[in-house]
Amino acid sequence: MAMIGFVRAICLLAAAGSASAATLQPFAGSASTPLAPWQVGGLPQQTKPFTHFSVVDLDGHRALRVEANLSYGNLVHPLQMTAANNHLAWQWRLDEPNLAVDLHQRQGDDIALKVCTLWDMPIDKVPFLERQLLRVARSRAGEPLPAATVCYVWDPFLPLGTALDSPFTRRLRYIVLRSGTERLHQWMPERRDITADFLKLFGAETNEVPPLVGVAIGADADNTQGRSVGHVADMVLDP
Repeated sequence: MAMIGFVRAICLLAAAGSASAATLQPFAGSASTPLAPWQVGGLPQQTKPFTHFSVVDLDGHRALRVEANLSYGNLVHPLQMTAANNHLAWQWRLDEPNLAVDLHQRQGDDIALKVCTLWDMPIDKVPFLERQLLRVARSRAGEPLPAATVCYVWDPFLPLGTALDSPFTRRLRYIVLRSGTERLHQWMPERRDITADFLKLFGAETNEVPPLVGVAIGADADNTQGRSVGHVADMVLDP
């Protein structure tokens, strides 16, 4: 059970395959489904429902709609970039929060809306025990699971700026950018120095910034058996 949870927590890059891109592409043009290289990823041999991703027009934005309903899934954009482009900007809005979440506990480890950066940190920088678990997880998944992932989350309870590890694995760490339910249905802008955030969360393990191998957008509600809806728009990577 622990290994299943470990794989679940770091399986953000499972859809990437070899289709890495040098720049971040829009979700879609006129299509209602996200276009390549954006790909839906989940767990190895996933049987539970996938989180649903669709492209919609909302308040003047060409936006990604993210609906989790007892589901798990991420929309992943594979990349192969150095730290030269070290800012990620986007707008997001939460429309239906999941009030059953608790990121401190495995049974509550669901997120209504998250944006994640995935880093190819050398495995020899990973602490020994986690390194062995990561190797086993990569073998079981058959995918290049990232050794370090930072997820920016919208949480209904945790204070702004809270940084914490996933209750399943320290290879995935959260930063709370938005908190509460007072600003539902409102677009909120974000711009993050992803290099600085990586070093803040993983700097005790390495002082070098590894290649950025993906960006992911997701939501999940499988642990709490809940539901959530949110939107993300205008995502760009720049210096």
